[in-house]
Amino acid sequence: MGAYTGLPFISTGDSDFAYTNILCRAAVAMCSEGMPLSGVLYGGLMKTPQGIKVIEFNARFGDPETEVVLPLLESDIYEIFNYVASTGEVAGEGAAKPQLKWRNEVTLGVVMASKGYPGSYSKGVEISALPTFEEDGVKVLHMGTARKGETLITSGGRVLMVVASAPTIEEAREKAYCGIKKVKCENLFYRSDIAHWALEK
Repeated sequence: MGAYTGLPFISTGDSDFAYTNILCRAAVAMCSEGMPLSGVLYGGLMKTPQGIKVIEFNARFGDPETEVVLPLLESDIYEIFNYVASTGEVAGEGAAKPQLKWRNEVTLGVVMASKGYPGSYSKGVEISALPTFEEDGVKVLHMGTARKGETLITSGGRVLMVVASAPTIEEAREKAYCGIKKVKCENLFYRSDIAHWALEK
């Protein structure tokens, strides 16, 4: 129902451990078994009192994590994808390869879902107001919407995601929730506690 970057309780050591001992080892194992992957290997990880643990692996981007990570990418994502797909090599390692450049900000995204989700829910409910927030560092991403003539309607459980970027989690959170209040649809709900762990630390 939401995600954010810049987690204060994830240290550089945690990130280095996850990269070296989980993601790299998984990639090496896949190659040794004759199943290399040229693409995205998403590791769903969790920090526990016993260290970083694996929840899942997916051969695709994670959701809703992708929606808060990719807005920080300054590089041309098509150039990176095309390079990896056509060469089978990793981008960003070597001067001749496309480089991954990231903005020095944090992002926070909140999902707006149909009432009743993840159980049964109605579809076809009008979204009567959906302003453009991009000027304020806020984006509205469509996850489960459709057009009925000129009217925007709900067509899924997870309908919209409002994503904000800012120098701090506090600022990004405030901007995202301010943006949510401007979306007009009688059949949407959202969680109000995204990033509360980060703000309590």
